[in-house]
Amino acid sequence: MAEPKEPQQPKESKKEASKKEGGKPPKQAGAKAETPKGEKTEAPKAAKPSKKSDARLRRHYKERVVPALVKEFGYKNVMAVPKIDKVSVNIGLGEATQNAKLMDGAVNELAQIAGQKPVITKAKKSIAAFKLREGMSIGTMVTLRGDRMYEFLDRLMNVALPRVRDFRGVSTKSFDGRGNYTLGIKDQLIFPEIDYNKVEKVKGMNISITTTAGTDAEGLALLRHMGMPFRQQGS
Repeated sequence: MAEPKEPQQPKESKKEASKKEGGKPPKQAGAKAETPKGEKTEAPKAAKPSKKSDARLRRHYKERVVPALVKEFGYKNVMAVPKIDKVSVNIGLGEATQNAKLMDGAVNELAQIAGQKPVITKAKKSIAAFKLREGMSIGTMVTLRGDRMYEFLDRLMNVALPRVRDFRGVSTKSFDGRGNYTLGIKDQLIFPEIDYNKVEKVKGMNISITTTAGTDAEGLALLRHMGMPFRQQGS
């Protein structure tokens, strides 16, 4: 007769075996290392976001223009000092109704000048005398705010306008009665961003500077302190 087999005892786990032996359970692969008691682990510090630098003309406004306007007009609150709100640059192209390629060139050139993608303006109504139908593309424009606005004005006043032939300054009579100023330019080639060899047609543009000034005198003083080269009286 076969002898009865003895019942097998359940195998001990590694942890129980290590406890009997007085040792610690073996570390498993991928387990986090335990820090000794009493010591604090420092979490990795997040990188601080770099502070965005203001445009040069914005710093000039804060540091010099604001104190000068407060002294000149006697503002009791700094928040009442006028400032430039936005700048709109508009190129009108009536000839684009006959030649669509002119519109593509104007959009690309305005994007290079302003540093921002412009939008295409369309006709609001049909005019038979000009062979114009409602919805046709007749121009392009861009509205600048913030640092792009200050950078554009900086290049306009200090680089582009002095390149105009026989330049004696811009007129002081182009205000609208509420402190806003409009300037007309006949040639886009005064901007250094434009490549003369790639220009198909000379295009003019209107630049409208919207300010928070309440009167033309305040708007004139604001732009003059900002560096706009106004024409001297009598010249």
